[in-house]
Amino acid sequence: MLPESFLCVPIAHRALHDITKGHPENSRAAIKAAIALGFGIEIDIQRSADGEAMVFHDYDLGRLTDETGPIATRTAAELSAIPLRHGDEGIPTLAEVLDLVNGQVPLLIEVKDQDGALGPNIGPLEARIGEVLRGYSGPVAVMSFNPHSVAAMAEHAPDVPRGLTTCAFEGGDWPLIPEARRMELRRIPDFERVGACFISHDVNNLTAKPVMDLHADGHPILCWTVRSSEIEQTARQVADNITFEGYLPTT
Repeated sequence: MLPESFLCVPIAHRALHDITKGHPENSRAAIKAAIALGFGIEIDIQRSADGEAMVFHDYDLGRLTDETGPIATRTAAELSAIPLRHGDEGIPTLAEVLDLVNGQVPLLIEVKDQDGALGPNIGPLEARIGEVLRGYSGPVAVMSFNPHSVAAMAEHAPDVPRGLTTCAFEGGDWPLIPEARRMELRRIPDFERVGACFISHDVNNLTAKPVMDLHADGHPILCWTVRSSEIEQTARQVADNITFEGYLPTT
């Protein structure tokens, strides 16, 4: 069951990032900023070359750092030494972030797809996340677009609430996913199979029937990514909580 704390305060998307303040996304500075204002925190996890769980959104280093190439080709030590743009720190590990958050606010962890096509070629990253989460007593939940990752988290961290990150899976957004698979995922068919207890759905698609059906059944609906008070107001007609960026909602 998703702890009530995940429904009580808005969740900062990739932490409370703001490059004008020196707070890059998924950085320690952005995490500290969210904690200071009492917001929940959403972070993304990628795998390093030596199997560490790194807090970073993209598969390639180029957008967020002055380096290029896949994050998966660099070791944790190398990644920790690569400065994030618009900040003064390197890429953190999940373990470092857990020490920083220390149960002060809810932490929502998105496991980025390691298969490449939302398929079954996963496992090592989920195993490492489960290992790192052992002993963490703060409110934490995991989710992924890849149902196979969510099922793996059930194996490696059975006591951690898990959910599916979901959307309409339009072809332009998911060019590597076969149409039949996209149409299947759009129906959110894996919710019960993977033991999910919530979804985090695209804010632009909240009235889709599979979402409304889960909502009617009493399952928590989170949504991404809300970027204004006006969008928040509309989203909350369906969503139990929001993941936000670019403005400060009322806590």
